[in-house]
Amino acid sequence: MNLPASLFGTAWHWVSWALTALVLYQVWRRAPWARLREATQLNLLLGIAMALALAWSMKAGVKPGLNLHLLGAMAAVLCLGARLALVALALALTGIAFNGGIDWQAWPINYLLMAVVPVVLANAIRKWVEHHLPAHFFVFVFVVGFAGSAVVIMLQGVLASVALAFSGAYEVGYLANEYLPFFLLLGFSEAWLSGALITLFVVYRPEWVVAFDDRRYLLNK
Repeated sequence: MNLPASLFGTAWHWVSWALTALVLYQVWRRAPWARLREATQLNLLLGIAMALALAWSMKAGVKPGLNLHLLGAMAAVLCLGARLALVALALALTGIAFNGGIDWQAWPINYLLMAVVPVVLANAIRKWVEHHLPAHFFVFVFVVGFAGSAVVIMLQGVLASVALAFSGAYEVGYLANEYLPFFLLLGFSEAWLSGALITLFVVYRPEWVVAFDDRRYLLNK
Protein backbone atom coordinates (compact mmCIF):
# COMPACT_ATOMS: atom_id res chain seq x y z
CA MET A 1 0.00 0.00 0.00
CA ASN A 2 2.64 2.59 1.09
CA LEU A 3 0.36 5.61 0.97
CA PRO A 4 2.07 8.99 0.40
CA ALA A 5 1.12 11.90 2.66
CA SER A 6 0.04 14.03 -0.30
CA LEU A 7 -3.07 11.89 -0.88
CA PHE A 8 -4.64 12.97 2.42
CA GLY A 9 -5.64 16.30 3.88
CA THR A 10 -4.47 17.77 7.17
CA ALA A 11 -7.50 16.50 9.10
CA TRP A 12 -6.74 12.93 8.02
CA HIS A 13 -3.22 13.20 9.35
CA TRP A 14 -4.28 14.64 12.71
CA VAL A 15 -6.91 11.95 13.21
CA SER A 16 -4.54 9.20 12.17
CA TRP A 17 -1.86 10.46 14.58
CA ALA A 18 -4.40 10.45 17.42
CA LEU A 19 -5.68 6.95 16.63
CA THR A 20 -2.16 5.60 16.22
CA ALA A 21 -1.07 7.08 19.54
CA LEU A 22 -4.07 5.42 21.21
CA VAL A 23 -3.28 2.05 19.63
CA LEU A 24 0.41 2.21 20.56
CA TYR A 25 -0.45 3.23 24.12
CA GLN A 26 -2.74 0.19 24.48
CA VAL A 27 -0.07 -2.06 22.98
CA TRP A 28 2.52 -0.66 25.41
CA ARG A 29 0.20 -1.32 28.36
CA ARG A 30 -1.15 -4.73 27.42
CA ALA A 31 1.37 -6.51 25.19
CA PRO A 32 2.99 -9.63 26.71
CA TRP A 33 6.44 -8.09 26.92
CA ALA A 34 7.64 -10.79 29.31
CA ARG A 35 7.67 -13.29 26.44
CA LEU A 36 10.40 -11.27 24.74
CA ARG A 37 12.78 -12.06 27.58
CA GLU A 38 13.22 -15.38 25.82
CA ALA A 39 15.80 -14.94 23.10
CA THR A 40 13.84 -17.19 20.74
CA GLN A 41 10.71 -15.05 20.96
CA LEU A 42 12.62 -11.79 20.60
CA ASN A 43 14.48 -13.11 17.56
CA LEU A 44 11.19 -14.32 16.09
CA LEU A 45 9.62 -10.87 16.45
CA LEU A 46 12.62 -9.12 14.94
CA GLY A 47 12.85 -11.70 12.15
CA ILE A 48 9.19 -11.22 11.24
CA ALA A 49 9.63 -7.44 11.29
CA MET A 50 12.61 -7.65 8.94
CA ALA A 51 10.87 -10.10 6.60
CA LEU A 52 7.78 -7.87 6.41
CA ALA A 53 9.89 -4.79 5.74
CA LEU A 54 11.45 -6.57 2.78
CA ALA A 55 8.09 -7.90 1.54
CA TRP A 56 6.44 -4.46 1.78
CA SER A 57 9.36 -2.90 -0.08
CA MET A 58 8.81 -5.23 -3.05
CA LYS A 59 5.68 -3.68 -4.53
CA ALA A 60 4.03 -3.17 -7.88
CA GLY A 61 1.91 -0.21 -8.92
CA VAL A 62 1.53 2.60 -11.41
CA LYS A 63 -0.02 5.41 -9.35
CA PRO A 64 0.83 6.93 -5.95
CA GLY A 65 -0.69 4.89 -3.15
CA LEU A 66 -2.00 2.17 -5.46
CA ASN A 67 0.82 -0.25 -4.81
CA LEU A 68 0.34 -3.97 -4.31
CA HIS A 69 2.44 -6.11 -2.02
CA LEU A 70 2.10 -9.03 0.34
CA LEU A 71 0.91 -8.27 3.86
CA GLY A 72 1.83 -11.09 6.25
CA ALA A 73 -0.57 -9.93 8.97
CA MET A 74 -2.17 -13.32 9.59
CA ALA A 75 1.19 -15.05 9.87
CA ALA A 76 2.38 -12.39 12.33
CA VAL A 77 -0.76 -12.75 14.46
CA LEU A 78 -0.54 -16.55 14.57
CA CYS A 79 3.16 -16.48 15.46
CA LEU A 80 3.23 -13.58 17.91
CA GLY A 81 -0.31 -12.83 19.00
CA ALA A 82 -2.19 -9.69 18.05
CA ARG A 83 -0.41 -7.16 20.26
CA LEU A 84 3.14 -8.26 19.51
CA ALA A 85 2.17 -8.51 15.85
CA LEU A 86 1.34 -4.80 16.01
CA VAL A 87 4.83 -4.22 17.40
CA ALA A 88 6.46 -6.23 14.60
CA LEU A 89 4.46 -4.43 11.92
CA ALA A 90 5.33 -1.07 13.47
CA LEU A 91 9.03 -1.95 13.31
CA ALA A 92 8.66 -3.07 9.68
CA LEU A 93 6.93 0.17 8.71
CA THR A 94 9.55 2.20 10.56
CA GLY A 95 12.29 0.45 8.64
CA ILE A 96 10.59 1.33 5.37
CA ALA A 97 10.26 4.94 6.48
CA PHE A 98 13.97 5.14 7.35
CA ASN A 99 14.69 3.72 3.89
CA GLY A 100 12.60 6.44 2.25
CA GLY A 101 9.76 4.12 1.21
CA ILE A 102 7.07 6.22 2.88
CA ASP A 103 6.80 9.76 4.24
CA TRP A 104 7.13 10.06 8.01
CA GLN A 105 4.03 12.25 7.97
CA ALA A 106 2.11 9.33 6.46
CA TRP A 107 3.45 6.76 8.95
CA PRO A 108 0.26 6.75 11.08
CA ILE A 109 -2.11 6.36 8.13
CA ASN A 110 -0.02 3.53 6.74
CA TYR A 111 0.21 1.93 10.17
CA LEU A 112 -3.55 2.02 10.65
CA LEU A 113 -4.33 0.61 7.20
CA MET A 114 -1.39 -1.79 6.80
CA ALA A 115 -1.02 -3.00 10.40
CA VAL A 116 -3.89 -2.23 12.76
CA VAL A 117 -6.77 -3.05 10.40
CA PRO A 118 -5.22 -6.31 9.09
CA VAL A 119 -4.20 -7.46 12.59
CA VAL A 120 -7.69 -6.80 13.95
CA LEU A 121 -9.22 -8.69 11.02
CA ALA A 122 -6.77 -11.59 11.36
CA ASN A 123 -7.37 -11.90 15.08
CA ALA A 124 -11.14 -11.77 14.59
CA ILE A 125 -10.98 -14.56 11.98
CA ARG A 126 -8.79 -16.68 14.27
CA LYS A 127 -11.21 -16.28 17.17
CA TRP A 128 -14.24 -16.99 14.99
CA VAL A 129 -12.71 -20.22 13.71
CA GLU A 130 -11.79 -21.30 17.25
CA HIS A 131 -15.35 -20.77 18.46
CA HIS A 132 -17.32 -22.11 15.49
CA LEU A 133 -15.25 -24.78 13.74
CA PRO A 134 -13.82 -28.09 14.98
CA ALA A 135 -10.48 -27.98 16.79
CA HIS A 136 -8.52 -29.83 14.12
CA PHE A 137 -5.01 -29.42 12.75
CA PHE A 138 -6.20 -29.03 9.15
CA VAL A 139 -8.81 -26.46 10.18
CA PHE A 140 -6.05 -24.37 11.74
CA VAL A 141 -3.73 -24.69 8.77
CA PHE A 142 -6.13 -24.40 5.85
CA VAL A 143 -8.98 -22.29 7.20
CA VAL A 144 -6.99 -19.90 9.39
CA GLY A 145 -3.54 -20.04 7.81
CA PHE A 146 -4.45 -20.23 4.12
CA ALA A 147 -8.01 -18.94 3.67
CA GLY A 148 -7.76 -16.47 6.54
CA SER A 149 -4.68 -14.84 5.06
CA ALA A 150 -6.45 -14.33 1.73
CA VAL A 151 -9.56 -12.87 3.36
CA VAL A 152 -7.49 -10.45 5.44
CA ILE A 153 -5.58 -8.94 2.52
CA MET A 154 -8.70 -8.67 0.36
CA LEU A 155 -10.66 -6.91 3.11
CA GLN A 156 -7.70 -4.66 3.77
CA GLY A 157 -7.69 -3.70 0.11
CA VAL A 158 -11.39 -2.81 0.30
CA LEU A 159 -10.96 -0.67 3.42
CA ALA A 160 -7.87 1.06 2.04
CA SER A 161 -9.76 1.83 -1.16
CA VAL A 162 -12.64 3.28 0.88
CA ALA A 163 -10.16 5.53 2.67
CA LEU A 164 -8.65 6.68 -0.64
CA ALA A 165 -12.11 7.37 -2.05
CA PHE A 166 -13.28 9.36 1.00
CA SER A 167 -10.05 11.37 1.02
CA GLY A 168 -10.72 12.38 -2.58
CA ALA A 169 -7.46 10.89 -3.81
CA TYR A 170 -9.17 8.67 -6.41
CA GLU A 171 -12.67 8.16 -7.72
CA VAL A 172 -14.65 5.13 -6.56
CA GLY A 173 -15.13 3.87 -10.12
CA TYR A 174 -11.41 3.97 -10.85
CA LEU A 175 -10.55 2.10 -7.66
CA ALA A 176 -13.27 -0.50 -8.28
CA ASN A 177 -12.17 -1.18 -11.85
CA GLU A 178 -8.42 -0.62 -11.84
CA TYR A 179 -7.27 -1.44 -8.30
CA LEU A 180 -9.55 -3.68 -6.24
CA PRO A 181 -9.67 -6.63 -8.71
CA PHE A 182 -5.95 -7.19 -8.22
CA PHE A 183 -6.50 -7.96 -4.54
CA LEU A 184 -8.25 -11.17 -5.56
CA LEU A 185 -5.04 -12.33 -7.23
CA LEU A 186 -2.94 -11.00 -4.37
CA GLY A 187 -5.12 -12.98 -1.98
CA PHE A 188 -4.06 -16.27 -3.59
CA SER A 189 -0.37 -15.34 -3.24
CA GLU A 190 -0.85 -14.26 0.36
CA ALA A 191 -2.72 -17.46 1.16
CA TRP A 192 -0.08 -19.78 -0.26
CA LEU A 193 2.94 -17.99 1.18
CA SER A 194 1.54 -17.27 4.64
CA GLY A 195 -0.21 -20.63 4.84
CA ALA A 196 2.90 -22.53 3.80
CA LEU A 197 5.00 -20.62 6.33
CA ILE A 198 2.59 -21.35 9.17
CA THR A 199 2.42 -25.02 8.16
CA LEU A 200 6.21 -25.32 8.27
CA PHE A 201 6.37 -23.59 11.63
CA VAL A 202 3.62 -25.76 13.13
CA VAL A 203 5.30 -28.95 11.94
CA TYR A 204 8.93 -28.13 12.72
CA ARG A 205 8.83 -25.22 15.20
CA PRO A 206 5.43 -25.21 16.94
CA GLU A 207 6.85 -23.03 19.71
CA TRP A 208 7.08 -20.25 17.12
CA VAL A 209 3.28 -20.23 16.64
CA VAL A 210 1.67 -18.90 19.80
CA ALA A 211 -1.85 -19.51 18.44
CA PHE A 212 -1.22 -23.24 17.96
CA ASP A 213 -1.98 -25.47 20.95
CA ASP A 214 -0.95 -29.13 20.67
CA ARG A 215 -3.58 -30.15 23.22
CA ARG A 216 -6.35 -28.47 21.23
CA TYR A 217 -5.42 -29.43 17.71
CA LEU A 218 -3.57 -32.76 18.03
CA LEU A 219 -4.50 -34.52 21.28
CA ASN A 220 -6.92 -37.42 20.77
CA LYS A 221 -7.43 -36.50 17.10
